[in-house]
Amino acid sequence: MTEAKMHTLEVPGAVLHYDVREGEADTEPTLLMIGSPMAASGFGTLASYFTDRTVVTYDPRGSERSERTDGALQNTPDEHADDLHRLITALGVGPVDIFASSGGAVNGLALIAQHPDQVRTLVAHEPPVTQELPDREAALAACTDIHETYLRSGSGHAMAKFIALVSHDGLFTADFADQPAPNPADFGLPTDDDGTRNDALLGLNIISCNYYQHDFDAIGSASSRLVLGVGAESSDQLPARATRAVAARLGTTTVTFPSNHGGFLGDEYGMPGKPAEFAATLREVLSQRT
Repeated sequence: MTEAKMHTLEVPGAVLHYDVREGEADTEPTLLMIGSPMAASGFGTLASYFTDRTVVTYDPRGSERSERTDGALQNTPDEHADDLHRLITALGVGPVDIFASSGGAVNGLALIAQHPDQVRTLVAHEPPVTQELPDREAALAACTDIHETYLRSGSGHAMAKFIALVSHDGLFTADFADQPAPNPADFGLPTDDDGTRNDALLGLNIISCNYYQHDFDAIGSASSRLVLGVGAESSDQLPARATRAVAARLGTTTVTFPSNHGGFLGDEYGMPGKPAEFAATLREVLSQRT
């Protein structure tokens, strides 16, 4: 695989930055790896296991290099899906395969509902489709509380609550958001507010992503092949439960991937999963067509 080459793409309200790693053989469709708000920097290790095909990674609008130009205070899955549509069009290589993680998987589902012709296979790994949970009201209230905590007290206090949310195993009780707030210092997070309010997760995405209502009729009838992945160690945490709920809604099953929600990571964020095993499972899934 060649060194990643950075490109930019102007889209309504933002300038996207994306990286292209040319494959050695390139006999397979281009593989787009997407997260949200996680940017291209989180996919370096996983991309290194796919030297036989071209791999494209990008920074979603509002994340890292891809700054919004319109001053909007929210990123919506529909905006992200339109960005992906424009990116694939600009690449001129469709239909592509997509590995989508977390919020990126929410955006990937929106993409195949709107532009299924551009995607051969979407591997949606643990999308937090919170609206499909039986305890959605309590979970969404917790998301709202995290966002409001961020606006009121800054990233440290909000991120501590976010960690508590995504680490919670099982159903959320109605009073989950009212429980005593965790101490940011317990997670190595700052307790002081630095005054910034440009965090892509806590400010731009957490509300619009979790509150998004998917068009499951369009997803179910899409020509794109959909694979829903759940981490072997994810137990009953919110993204894993939501993925199983989506599978039930669509009358399909989930595929188990090694490790946890971030199982594909190397040491990008100091929390490595099992990237070699994860990549092997992803390769096997992508090679299947039925």
